[in-house]
Amino acid sequence: MTDCIDLDVRPILRAGNEPFSAIMAALAQLAPGQGLRLYAPFKPVPLFAVMAEKGFAYAERELDRGEWEVLFTPEARPVLSAPPPPQPFDDWPEPKIMLDNRDLDPPEPMVRILGAAEQLGPGETLSALLRREPVFLFPQLEKRGFRWLGGFTPDGSTYELTVRAPA
Repeated sequence: MTDCIDLDVRPILRAGNEPFSAIMAALAQLAPGQGLRLYAPFKPVPLFAVMAEKGFAYAERELDRGEWEVLFTPEARPVLSAPPPPQPFDDWPEPKIMLDNRDLDPPEPMVRILGAAEQLGPGETLSALLRREPVFLFPQLEKRGFRWLGGFTPDGSTYELTVRAPA
């Protein structure tokens, strides 16, 4: 059994905050060979790919009321470096699809955006409004060949994302 540290992100999410930085901070504190036991209010499927890229396998277990415990353990394989952020396109067409995901809880915004992105034609774009930066969405878009640009509005209340289909 791997020695683990525990991280409960349920209170973070209930407060309306994004737990990604807390998860990455916990990873930074792990000793060699140590794992991370994560408690979440939903099955954190997008996190599985992120953790795999960092060299961790996972085992999940559903708890009461749809909550989850996920054990991330280090794998004996090299850790892949993250790809560089995508570079902006010179000519972005007007979005074909506009999504307002600000009232949705994770992982619904990601599922909705990926579904809409699959409906785009070559080079077409979609625009999405979100409450948080969709950090788990970015690797999923890149795996599918999509490019993206995004950032928070000046007041910091909304993350604006534009996704472009491969040409």
